[in-house]
Amino acid sequence: MAKTPSIFFVSPCILAPLRYIFVMNIFKLSKPNLWTLFLMAAFPTHVWTILLAFQDFSWMAERNNSWDAIGVGAYGLLAAFVESVFVFAIALLLSLLLPRVWDEKKRLVTLTGLIFAIAIAEILNQLYFLMRWEMPAGVFTLIIHSSHPLWYLYGLPLFVSILGTGLLFYFSVVSAKFVDGVLNSIERLSLLTTLYLLLDFVGLIIVIIRNV
Repeated sequence: MAKTPSIFFVSPCILAPLRYIFVMNIFKLSKPNLWTLFLMAAFPTHVWTILLAFQDFSWMAERNNSWDAIGVGAYGLLAAFVESVFVFAIALLLSLLLPRVWDEKKRLVTLTGLIFAIAIAEILNQLYFLMRWEMPAGVFTLIIHSSHPLWYLYGLPLFVSILGTGLLFYFSVVSAKFVDGVLNSIERLSLLTTLYLLLDFVGLIIVIIRNV
């Protein structure tokens, strides 16, 4: 009596490609472009983390030792990786808001631009506190004595953000040169970000060794 093949062993082989097709149909991005988008989500986070690690390495080594300083950097890299996954997930959700008729190039360029804009704004916000920047007294007095100080504090940054997003959308739609130029930059940055992910792996090994 012939045995009926079990679907348990067949279904993983069938469902794996179906999952990719399902994801690509939702987000309108192929598997390589999904990976590229993740690399772009990881790039600014890792650059900023590495810069902070180099800045803190000397005083951490003097305060404790070099091995502790390396351990702090390793934890920072793992945190950067987790943050990259979070940013990537947010970017995928934002892709659902883009026009469905847009091709993959426009979607990748627009999402990368949004990721970088938000990352730069967050880095500047951290620099404001780390460097202890102070608003010029004249500007502060002007805002306080204006009729709508909250509009200047919150409305103006919001206006700049909306304007920047609008320009990004506009050039992504009407300028093929803009799209091609951004894609060339993305290709170069992807190679560099791959090296950062290798550093994440090294950081994971260091964290495991320190906790064994």
